[in-house]
Amino acid sequence: MSRAAQRTNKESKMEIHRIAAFCDGEVGGNPAGVAIIETLPDVAEMQALAAKVGFSETAFAAPTKDGYRVRYFSPETEVPFCGHATIALGAALASLNGDGIFKLTLNDAEITVEGRNEVKGTTAALQSPETRSRPADAALTAEALALFGYRTEELDPRIPPAIAEGGATHLVIALNNRETLAAMTYDLDAGRQFMRKHNFITVSLVFAETDQRIHARNPFASGGVYEDPATGAAAAALAGYLRDLEWPHGGTLEIIQGQDMGQPSRLKVGISAEPGSSIRVSGATRVMT
Repeated sequence: MSRAAQRTNKESKMEIHRIAAFCDGEVGGNPAGVAIIETLPDVAEMQALAAKVGFSETAFAAPTKDGYRVRYFSPETEVPFCGHATIALGAALASLNGDGIFKLTLNDAEITVEGRNEVKGTTAALQSPETRSRPADAALTAEALALFGYRTEELDPRIPPAIAEGGATHLVIALNNRETLAAMTYDLDAGRQFMRKHNFITVSLVFAETDQRIHARNPFASGGVYEDPATGAAAAALAGYLRDLEWPHGGTLEIIQGQDMGQPSRLKVGISAEPGSSIRVSGATRVMT
């Protein structure tokens, strides 16, 4: 049997769980593929399968002696950490193994995800990798504003542009009104070039309605996706940045995302006081048919 035929045969036998993470009740959320398998396929096979599944990310997980080895692939690239696919994986593991906290070994970090089977469905909560942030310089900020057609006066001065990390790297741009966020538009190819040039997984565009309620949109052109309806990795990075700013979050945030896409999503974020420490990101899930 040829290698291509072997690959096709393996893919046909691999069960892909399709789960939407960070749902708003019975609607919305961000779809992810989840493959729980004995041994991870090679990179080319995982990349091809992620492209075939077509969701913004597919998580591949193989059991280890004390948890799971996990890798994440978008339709075009591998990413170091994906929050919504981790939540989907937590839900799948809870459905298969019962409630629990599962240790996950990523390419560059070790994290956990907790899955719980509840009356209204399965929920999951991840503990992100450690966070850090730094200001975005003037040239990078100007380049980002030009990509989206924003003006400097449309920015929120309380949350200056920054590069934020929490397992993956994101550019944070805070806007000063909801309408500007709702009107987001950009060229996908230009966005892909910009994000790959600067090694950003997404650009995190946000509007702070209150100190604890944030509206977000996350262009994901680096992975070939115009926009994510819910982005757990970006939520963790944003929360870490707000902690660095001494934002009055009170230990929790609610991030509203996907509304402008017609895929309403809710992410619950728990923030400890220790600088740089892991962020807890949780939400509801639903199995997709």
